[in-house]
Amino acid sequence: MRPIWSGAISFGLVTIPIKVFPATESHTISLHQFHTADGGRIRYRKVCEADGKALTQEEITRGYETATGTLIPVTDEDLDALPLPTAKAIEIVAFVPTDSIDPIRIGASYYLAAEGVAAKPYELLRQALERSSKVAVAKFAMRDRERLGLLRVLDDVIVLHGMRWPDEIRDPGQVEVPDVEVSDEEIDAAIALADTLSGRDISEMHDEYRQALEKLIEAKAAGTRPEPVEAPQPASAEVVDLMAMLEKSVNEAKASRSDGPDATVHDLPTAKKTTKKTAAKKTAGKEAPAKKSAGRKPRSA
Repeated sequence: MRPIWSGAISFGLVTIPIKVFPATESHTISLHQFHTADGGRIRYRKVCEADGKALTQEEITRGYETATGTLIPVTDEDLDALPLPTAKAIEIVAFVPTDSIDPIRIGASYYLAAEGVAAKPYELLRQALERSSKVAVAKFAMRDRERLGLLRVLDDVIVLHGMRWPDEIRDPGQVEVPDVEVSDEEIDAAIALADTLSGRDISEMHDEYRQALEKLIEAKAAGTRPEPVEAPQPASAEVVDLMAMLEKSVNEAKASRSDGPDATVHDLPTAKKTTKKTAAKKTAGKEAPAKKSAGRKPRSA
């Protein structure tokens, strides 16, 4: 792997020079657009609105457009001169329990590596994170903006996860929550299904859509087509018998896992209960107009 960034972790008065490597990769198959009539590739060009000329990357700069339409240029030199202490440092600002971080805030992931004289302080931070069972919240600047990050240990490597700022998370109160009742029996049946589906190794999961697309491309390249597969029926919007569907789901899960060595399945509850639970009350002031998400500060392009 090739590093995409280099800097240092700032851990109190301890500085740890590190290199940053991408921890993930995309296996998405890229499809291009082309002209049906002659097979010519369709390409996107960067064209100036003022003179209609196609521009090279060297002729393009960045800037911010104000509400009145005024363009304010922002150059690489301007960005490099910003007084950010995190410009070349991952500055740890807090240690927090792992379960206090909502997964909705997690973004791209990176591996951090250290060598030479940085090996000992790197190992010090790694073991501190591991033994405390906590993660470190940090601030760092990468690709023209300051970011919030999370440091944790994966095996023997410190991993940096980019995180969204608090004002980038939309208020869930804007989502309409249905006000319905479900019975204890239905809830117990759903839990039984969840228990039946527990214990699966997600490391064995794979992208079936990408595999099907690869087979399609290989077949068409050979002048054939894959065998047609019956398309699944779309989900019905009609009201269904939840208990019947849950029972069927549990039975199918049992059948699919009957050959697995570690399969654990649970039976549906048989005793009927008469008490009912009411769904959680709607957010206070639900009838009021939906609250707008917090305004965001302008960023460089």
